[in-house]
Amino acid sequence: MDKFYNETLFKLDTAINELEIEVDCPTQSVEAIIHLIVNCLSEVREYVLKRGFKNVDEEIRFFKHQKPVIFSKLIYYNTIYKIETKKPNGAKSIKKYLNRELKKLKRYFDNNLDFYKYYRTNNTSLDETLFVRGNHDIKLCLDTGYFHSDLTFSTSHDYKVAKIIGNDLVQVYIEDQLYNKDQEGKPKASKKLNWTGSKVAIIELIYSLHYQGVFENGNADIRLIAKYFEDAFNVNLGNYYQTYLELRNRKMNPTKFLDTLRETLIKKMDEQDEK
Repeated sequence: MDKFYNETLFKLDTAINELEIEVDCPTQSVEAIIHLIVNCLSEVREYVLKRGFKNVDEEIRFFKHQKPVIFSKLIYYNTIYKIETKKPNGAKSIKKYLNRELKKLKRYFDNNLDFYKYYRTNNTSLDETLFVRGNHDIKLCLDTGYFHSDLTFSTSHDYKVAKIIGNDLVQVYIEDQLYNKDQEGKPKASKKLNWTGSKVAIIELIYSLHYQGVFENGNADIRLIAKYFEDAFNVNLGNYYQTYLELRNRKMNPTKFLDTLRETLIKKMDEQDEK
């Protein structure tokens, strides 16, 4: 299952990135991406129903960590599509509209706070109830939509995990839109160097510096840091939070670039000591 999932996710991400680059119209790009994700989920469903799971642990891992990553992309792009197609004209109207959308996300968070805590703290005590098919517990106040879902490819809470991940991405998208509105007309940082490494590498670096608290005694907003790096190094980071989430969910070596930096620096120091 892990090999199939990793290959499927890689192909999906590659196809999404190509569409975001190639299609000029953002809404057309999002429409195409939504179709891609729907088809991908259909293929994954077919694979799961045909192959099944080796054991309960594999089933839990799929419905708690793997399916939600793919489904969260559908939630994210579908939400962005609705936001963009319903966006009003005028800067003030747009800001009010986007802030209302943020409040919707906050309401969902407030209404599902207990599960947010369970998921965010990596709790596993209820996993066999929440992430194994047919093991739902009505006492957990299930969403009515669960009973209309495909119960052969759904558990009581895999959608909620996808919603958490998707809402995180939507929140960053909206806040980035609001930040860009606030920055319109303000002078940009001068461009001195071009970043020629990968986008994933610089995002890995940005988040490590942010969490280390090296800017403004740890009080600098991640959006401000990302924007500064974009301007200073002439690079478009795109949806950097989505990339960060994918790094965080990467099982093998999520800090590949930082590890390489460390190894390269130590190697050069050793070489210089030998001279």
